[in-house]
Amino acid sequence: MLEIKRATPEDADRAFEIRREAIRSQCIGAYSAEQMALWTRGRASDGYSILMEKLFYLGWVNGEAVVTGMLDLANNELGALFVRSAFTGRGYGKAMLDHLEDVARQRAVAEVVLDSTLNAVSFYRACGYVGHEQAVYRSPAGLVLACVPMVKKLAQNSSAAGDQSECLVT
Repeated sequence: MLEIKRATPEDADRAFEIRREAIRSQCIGAYSAEQMALWTRGRASDGYSILMEKLFYLGWVNGEAVVTGMLDLANNELGALFVRSAFTGRGYGKAMLDHLEDVARQRAVAEVVLDSTLNAVSFYRACGYVGHEQAVYRSPAGLVLACVPMVKKLAQNSSAAGDQSECLVT
């Protein structure tokens, strides 16, 4: 069972390692070895840890953090959706995406956007995201990656209320 909890500043290193592992194992073929090395260098304290101040979540299975995800309300943007390679294909990425969309709905966000990595476009399309044009993502650290900007209109759920800091997903 997956338990999704709001991340704390103490979770930054753990979240960064999930990100690093996911990129190195799941982006092979979509990006060059040089791009992946640049993308995964450093430590959480190099700037990634600041994301814990946003609506950043970790998904846990039997006490192990296995998936991350974030909602940036300033831009209505979903991001940092990474799943440990040993846990892919079990629905944990979809569960985190559903959770982030629910959090957005609770805050009356009508539409969310994201920049999909090339290897994840089919996943997001299967989840109702639309976007076809390839673009270039430029990170603050100077990383340049091809991506596909995508968007999804969220149906509003009138029963959603308040901030869920935890949820259980089977």
